[in-house]
Amino acid sequence: MMKKILFIAGFLCLAIFSANAQRYAILDSKFILDKLPEYKEAQKQLDQLSESWQKELDALQTTLDKMYRDFEAEQVMLSDELKKKREDELFNKEKELRDLQRQRFGYEGDLFKKRQELVKPVQDKVYNAVQKLAVEKGYDFILDKSEGITVIFADPKLDRSEDILKMLGVNK
Repeated sequence: MMKKILFIAGFLCLAIFSANAQRYAILDSKFILDKLPEYKEAQKQLDQLSESWQKELDALQTTLDKMYRDFEAEQVMLSDELKKKREDELFNKEKELRDLQRQRFGYEGDLFKKRQELVKPVQDKVYNAVQKLAVEKGYDFILDKSEGITVIFADPKLDRSEDILKMLGVNK
């Protein structure tokens, strides 16, 4: 009889604890994205653009390499004035190559912008589905395990940032 009472009391404590416990789920956004045809198409387009732009850079690099070889071979026969002119041409061609690399592949460059244009709508679609799932199933947190563990959804009512600011004496 005592075991039965302890079992029921333990079960009630567990039920009360789990009713107050935060609910969470884990998902793998990379796995989800890889299964979406529109994401695969966006990735394919980005790969094609990237390859095309890399060929453009490679051609410019080949031209620059030839200019250097020609300069090295002819340098001894050039006057100081012509030598300076060729060095300036080499410098300008190098700058053109660096600028084009930055324009195509740099931070907020063409590839970044194209990725935002093509991939972000698909990511937003997944995020909206995650939010809908969180609301429907009553999750407080949804964690994404695809690139380390990151919070992809958190119920705003659980955010305690304002409480911390108050504790630190910071007003809004």
